[in-house]
Amino acid sequence: MVRELTHFIGGRHVSGASGNFGDVYDPSAGHVQARVPLASAAEVEAVVANAAEAQREWASFNPQRRARVLMKFVSLVQDEMDSLAALLSSEHGKTIPDAKGDIQRGLEVVEFATGIPHLLKGEYTESAGTGIDVYSMRQPLGVVAGITPFNFPAMIPLWKAGPALACGNAFVLKPSERDPSVPLRLAELFLEAGLPAGVFNVVNGDKVAVDALLTDPRIKAVGFVGSTPIAQYIYETATAHGKRAQCFGGAKNHAIVMPDADLDDVADQLIGAGYGSAGERCMAISVAVPVGEETADRLRAKLIERVNKLNVGRSDDPGADFGPLVGRDGVDRVNSYVQIGVDEGAELVIDGRGVTVDGAEDGFFAGATLFDNVTSEMRIYREEIFGPVLSIVRAKDYEEALRLPNEHEFGNGVAIFTRDGDTARDFAARVEVGMVGINVPIPVPIAYHTFGGWKRSGFGDLNQHGPDSIRFYTKTKTVTQRWPKGLKESNAFVIPTMD
Repeated sequence: MVRELTHFIGGRHVSGASGNFGDVYDPSAGHVQARVPLASAAEVEAVVANAAEAQREWASFNPQRRARVLMKFVSLVQDEMDSLAALLSSEHGKTIPDAKGDIQRGLEVVEFATGIPHLLKGEYTESAGTGIDVYSMRQPLGVVAGITPFNFPAMIPLWKAGPALACGNAFVLKPSERDPSVPLRLAELFLEAGLPAGVFNVVNGDKVAVDALLTDPRIKAVGFVGSTPIAQYIYETATAHGKRAQCFGGAKNHAIVMPDADLDDVADQLIGAGYGSAGERCMAISVAVPVGEETADRLRAKLIERVNKLNVGRSDDPGADFGPLVGRDGVDRVNSYVQIGVDEGAELVIDGRGVTVDGAEDGFFAGATLFDNVTSEMRIYREEIFGPVLSIVRAKDYEEALRLPNEHEFGNGVAIFTRDGDTARDFAARVEVGMVGINVPIPVPIAYHTFGGWKRSGFGDLNQHGPDSIRFYTKTKTVTQRWPKGLKESNAFVIPTMD
């Protein structure tokens, strides 16, 4: 039976009124399991109006009271971890352990945001001038929006919503129409935790809904994660309409492997970083750069051994290393890139095309693909594939290896594997990428540091979570105050100076 999903507006589920729907698939089975309504511009306008009304009450809560709501929310999500992970897995296709990681990494940012009483503290200068004190305070923007991707249906919405709500804003979430059920359940749990109705809303939709959010003057800030062309479009459209925007796009993350690295450990790390979650991660390692031919040959042999042991299966199969892609279009995209790599002259070491899973023959599966002798001119190197494809690009020395990520148009994440501290330190200082791992393959910062890429991986001045998120979701007000001793001693016609 195909379920019909809803929006979540003003603290309740609301059926779609546009008459337009999208299909939500079970990626392991390959069939439609639900229909999701796609909102009209009028429906989005109603959501924003509701949020603007609710935000005034929420902003009046003191920071400690808002933090308690977030604490309760974290507890409720933890209690439902198993059911939420199963729901997420059934719509996205990632394995249950991976789905739990998706949720947990989102919760960690909400936990960070529970420190909002401290994070909102401003600055104070006593006696900046004679009898004059100056102080600043951070206040909420009002209504803000998050437009989030299919690959992390819990983590990215919580990365956006946690800090935004803690700062006293109302939040409108436009999740991916591919896997919207977890965001809808999170909305219910926010309400159960004590968030006033209308402060957190979920409106499902496509470009019509996105454009309505980008042009509504009541939306003061927009956060986005997705592909680079759409990130750039959202950033330019949002800023053109006077909004703050933080938009994160594509990636081509390199792992530099020095000759002194522990290659068994490196191979193990690359398998998880390259093929985990079927490669549908903006922080996945898709390019391995061994330095020197001997290093490359040894690493290649170890990777072949491990890739051949990988088990692709249903998302609910406890023995699966990774599950299906989210849709048939993803499989087609990966297969087309594999063929492009072959046509361009890359060596196809392991071909992941045509993988089937017993009992799930219609599922959206792609096996692990390994290329060697890839060059920087090839499309499979330059473009984001977003699937289980790992390319080996051989570098003759360290300087050549460093140039590869520095000259690439994307600058999301990068890693180096080495036992030499001087090399690692030099690499961290000189590499032109936003997030760097040293013997860490997926350098996603912990919640109280900031997440963000450089170059065409990120648009905007402020990043996700950490202190940047508080700056992004608040506006600073600076007050200069003076309390005259008496009217007879004041001169109201003279501008106060800092004498």
